[in-house]
Amino acid sequence: MCGLVIIYRYRENGAPVDGPELLAVCRALVARGPDGCGAWFDAACRVALGHRRLAIIDPDPRADQPMSSPCGRWHLVYNGEIYNWRELRAELEAEGVTFRTRSDTEVLLHWFARRGVEGLARLRGMYAFAFWDEVERRLWLARDPFGIKPLYWHDDGRTVRAASQVRALLAGGAIADEPEPAGIVGFLLWGSVPEPWTTVRGIRALPAGHVLEVGPKGVGGPRPFVELASSLREWEQVPEPVAAEAVEAFTESMRAHLEADVPVGLFLSSGIDSCALLAVLARIGRAPETLAVTLGFAEFAGRPEDEVPLAARLARTYGVRHVVRRVELTEFREDLPRFLEAMDQPTVDGLNTWFVAKAAREQGLKVALSGLGGDELLGGYPSFRRIPRIRRVTRYMRGLPGTPLLWRMGADLARRAGLPLHPKLAGLVEYGRDDFGAFRLVRGLYLPRELTGWLEPDFVREGLERLSEEQMAARELAQGPESVFARVSLLEASRYMRHQLLRDTDWASMAHSLEVRVPFVDLPLWRVLHPWARYNRGKAAFAAALGLPGDLVRRPKTGFMTPIASWLEDLVGPAPAGRRPDEPWSRRWARWLLTQDVTSLPGTDALPLRQGSPAHGPAGVSTRARVASC
Repeated sequence: MCGLVIIYRYRENGAPVDGPELLAVCRALVARGPDGCGAWFDAACRVALGHRRLAIIDPDPRADQPMSSPCGRWHLVYNGEIYNWRELRAELEAEGVTFRTRSDTEVLLHWFARRGVEGLARLRGMYAFAFWDEVERRLWLARDPFGIKPLYWHDDGRTVRAASQVRALLAGGAIADEPEPAGIVGFLLWGSVPEPWTTVRGIRALPAGHVLEVGPKGVGGPRPFVELASSLREWEQVPEPVAAEAVEAFTESMRAHLEADVPVGLFLSSGIDSCALLAVLARIGRAPETLAVTLGFAEFAGRPEDEVPLAARLARTYGVRHVVRRVELTEFREDLPRFLEAMDQPTVDGLNTWFVAKAAREQGLKVALSGLGGDELLGGYPSFRRIPRIRRVTRYMRGLPGTPLLWRMGADLARRAGLPLHPKLAGLVEYGRDDFGAFRLVRGLYLPRELTGWLEPDFVREGLERLSEEQMAARELAQGPESVFARVSLLEASRYMRHQLLRDTDWASMAHSLEVRVPFVDLPLWRVLHPWARYNRGKAAFAAALGLPGDLVRRPKTGFMTPIASWLEDLVGPAPAGRRPDEPWSRRWARWLLTQDVTSLPGTDALPLRQGSPAHGPAGVSTRARVASC
């Protein structure tokens, strides 16, 4: 685990790589890698690789990065973990490769040197890496199939720069911090920034499961090596596995994700996903050595949202050591400036991960397991029921003349009359016509037509055109699975999980120098468990197969909830004039994050706000001052 930096000046007429720029980017990534820092420059100073290390596997300094092959031809920096490195190493040793370390880094170096892009499908893990071939003068950037680890890149026509965070790239001083309409608009539509966009013009996220090749003649477009959509379509032909196969596949994923030379902890909520991790830890004999961490909030005491009592009981049942970390409003206020400073891209989530990661690090942990991904895999979200329902309802309404407009007008009138309707209800007929549109109604933050209420219309129009969401979703779904369950799973995994949950988990945990591993987000596991889940919809069957307690299965879904809505009231203030007081808090939080005087989120310093926009919060009170006063 680490932060990585790459600068490649591929045009010969440019100046050599600037050493201070590389060091500035590395300094911006110090929290991602407090255990070591390394840099490598080629002889002509056309290429520079930088690295910050969080030592997890083989902490010996010989495993530090950048790592070079003995012959001096190949060089690697990488962020993540390869869980099947022992298997791959044995295969390479049989071919005559000798190793100097016990690290997965060295295995990846030799594996990619010998197997190239075709070998990426064999990697089991989470990763983003840069591989440099000194002989061919060629650079490869690659990112894991689910997008667990981030990688951002920028090309100015002469130089490619890449790093683990957008803020780090900006810290080098070579890239202008200008707003990207697609990223800003995408954030407002979803509450997170959809890849490949960021909020900074010119900086892109390398899409999950893609590789980018850069040579002396320039940059080739990102190309996929694994695509979730086509994989899910292929797995639809798999006969239903038996429950024992599903349990064994999950157990094998857990064993793989426990690969470490440091203790591995557990984020323990009172939900099925984290309890499933706990049950398998006990099954394989790793429970006694595991420390589980649960968050508790005074606001939830005695209410169904309180996860502490059931989590404590589960910890006793399965025999893990258990720590309950209490978080109060005063700590939220104290942490808010650091939370905003660490936030790499705007998001309406991340606070729960921030505090549970902080608690785990306080206990001395460097690694923790999370149940993230179980809902996308097993159909645990309400969207698996709501999207088909929306499609059924709108099927009979779309053929009536003027129905979308009439429905929208009626819904708007009803809200103005005081009925407690969600703002997105007005788009039911317009967007409920296909799976992606229905997904927008379920998961979206704003509808597209709402954005011009406080951003200039030309900026919104440009952002929507550059996003091209409907076209991209149509292409993905066309090559994806046919079953409704699998299509919802694809949308949840490739959007909500990838763009929000995984990204927020990464930056919020790495701000505390903690690596979070997600055993449910594992391609070999999905090959077995997704077909099984499609035949056995819902989590109850999986919980039964693992022998989880019945009251856990019947309990309403929570999952590391925080009382963020009430905490934010003092910060963002009451709903602005003309806005309903019951407007979703996430909308107000999103607008607040993008205001010019909030703590320096990339790409947000010069947004074209409309005259009279309500985005700034309470009149006469600077949001920067409000953060400072916390």
